[in-house]
Amino acid sequence: LALGWACWKTYVGRPEANEQRCLAMGVLGDVLSQSSQPAEALPVLEANLVLMRRNFSHDEQAILIAQSNLASLLEALARHEESLVLKREVFARCTATLGASHEQTISTGLNVSSSLYNLELWDEAISLARELLPPARSMGADQHLTLCLSQNLAMALRDNPESTRGDLRLNTRAALTRPSFDLNTGDDLLEAETIMQEVVQRRQRVFGPTNPLTRHCELALSQIRDILEH
Repeated sequence: LALGWACWKTYVGRPEANEQRCLAMGVLGDVLSQSSQPAEALPVLEANLVLMRRNFSHDEQAILIAQSNLASLLEALARHEESLVLKREVFARCTATLGASHEQTISTGLNVSSSLYNLELWDEAISLARELLPPARSMGADQHLTLCLSQNLAMALRDNPESTRGDLRLNTRAALTRPSFDLNTGDDLLEAETIMQEVVQRRQRVFGPTNPLTRHCELALSQIRDILEH
């Protein structure tokens, strides 16, 4: 935190459009955010985004980074609607400039998916996760992005109050032979179980059984199975 303030004090006297001054403001905002001072960080990151848009409109990547940082902070402050607006803008720009299958595009799409889940916009959260999973899986079924998107999809299917539940359980082992984004059982809860089971198996193999992410997914799988059993 002290280094963040020192960096800002070093460049604060320079003109508003000075690149080092803008970078120092961004550093200060990030440090405040990471130091559990989100309320203090918010006006700094908001001002930084305004200055970046005003003085560095040619540097789209830097603006996207500033937007993403502000969106993350707003999410930490539980201001999910505002965070979602910024995340949508970043995702749209990445899609337009980098293409739908670029890793950065998929990553920003994952951020949108998480916000949709937080806001309980179930249909859109499910639809977006299904849209993003094919290009994500092309980078590898064990990749972190792929596993996070699969997890988001399973949890949205689980928590959606309109999720369907068939009378008959399908053969889960056979269903697992198909990619999760192709799975269409007509039973949302069964699909959630199948997807999350695949995620758990992959996380156990790649990250180990004691990894916090693995344990979190194991708990989610257990919750889905509890719902199915009752």
